[in-house]
Amino acid sequence: MNYRDIDVLLDEGEGFQLEFKRKVSSPEKIARTLISLANTKGGTIVFGVDDDKSIVGVESEKTETEMIRTAGSFYSDPPIELEMEIVPYKGKDLIVVTVEESRVKPHTWTVDDATTGDMETKVFIRVNDKTVVASKEVEGILRAENPDAPPLRIVIGDEERRLFEHLETNERITVKEFGKLVNVSDRRASRMLIKLVRAGVLRIHTTEKEDFYTLAFD
Repeated sequence: MNYRDIDVLLDEGEGFQLEFKRKVSSPEKIARTLISLANTKGGTIVFGVDDDKSIVGVESEKTETEMIRTAGSFYSDPPIELEMEIVPYKGKDLIVVTVEESRVKPHTWTVDDATTGDMETKVFIRVNDKTVVASKEVEGILRAENPDAPPLRIVIGDEERRLFEHLETNERITVKEFGKLVNVSDRRASRMLIKLVRAGVLRIHTTEKEDFYTLAFD
């Protein structure tokens, strides 16, 4: 990556696969972004650039690159493979980190809870230009994308047919709405919807507040 590549990234601005960070704050926080990219479609983080695109540079290349590697190897399970470059730009050094979409999803953020002393775990994904916690349904879909996941078998019964009829009229549905529609628990409704997403029948739409589902075809 060179000077012109940085220009392109700055022109592009933050988004689904690109994030700017002023500094390496802590391995725990950086791990969230690394995990979200690996769990989604991959992407790039540029350290030393503020949110307004002003160039501030990094203070200590050695210290900060070590913190980034620690974030990917220690605070993610499984560890995240990443590429890192130091790129000189306008008299300052930037750290550019590239994360590929993972083949072993989901990567889980693991830290010690300072209050309880227990291990805290979360799965992060990218939604638009933000890193957010994945729902249990999204976690299930990520696990299904793992090449070692067991083969999928689905049966279309009365509950699924009622779901399709609902979606033809209402276009979208949530886990709770589906559970009420067919009178099953949220847990069972969630499992059913995940299977239909995996089968390519439904499409999941992830927002910062709540996931919803639509038919995968018109």
